Amino acid sequence: MRDPSLRRSLALFRAFLNEPADPEHCYRLLARDAADQVERHVPLRGAVVADVGGGSGHFTEEFRRRGAHGYLFEPDPAELTARGRTPDGAVLADGYLLPLADGTADVCFSSNVLEHVADPQTFLSELVRVTRPGGLIYVAFTNWLSPWGGHETAPWHYLGAERARRRYHRRTGRPAKHTLGENLFAVHIGRTLRQVRARDDVAVVTARSRYAPFLAETIPRLPGVREIATWNLLLILRRLP
Repeated sequence: MRDPSLRRSLALFRAFLNEPADPEHCYRLLARDAADQVERHVPLRGAVVADVGGGSGHFTEEFRRRGAHGYLFEPDPAELTARGRTPDGAVLADGYLLPLADGTADVCFSSNVLEHVADPQTFLSELVRVTRPGGLIYVAFTNWLSPWGGHETAPWHYLGAERARRRYHRRTGRPAKHTLGENLFAVHIGRTLRQVRARDDVAVVTARSRYAPFLAETIPRLPGVREIATWNLLLILRRLP
């Protein structure tokens, strides 16, 4: 897929809308797209890739298909076994304290995890720690004020997280999976970019709207607008010596 392109964005959006009915297609497509993004900056063949919070292993599998040594670290046993089996080589591990030595990974990868951790800066620091100097850190997340910020309760989270949860329960008859302040947190693009750019151990390679077909790098530069229009921020960082 070209990136950015309208065809790519439409394919990802259609897969996203159909995720409840066909999660395998959705996550395999997303994994291929993410691996394409990484390969624009570093060859994957022979690379050591740490997939942090990678769920049931779609991303790790894609990295391995491209010749990387992929390792999956996931804190939730239910996520690990969501496909009816535990992925080969998966490790039950907390992203705040990865069982890896400093500078182990050529690529440290995290897709849609940052909004689920209470302390995103400590989480990011751990990703940086395990990445070798010159290596790549890939972090993508859904910010709270995006149209999908409330996840399954979106877009009603704009009217308040608890109100959105009550509406979801009334409509579906079951509680929402995510609760703000417990397993979902209000991460904002402007604050995250300022914190990352203030670090002296990484350089920002790109900060872009992950799925936008146009102006993908421009949208995150626009204060206020970026908090809604970005939808999902992709940060690619280079570990400095």
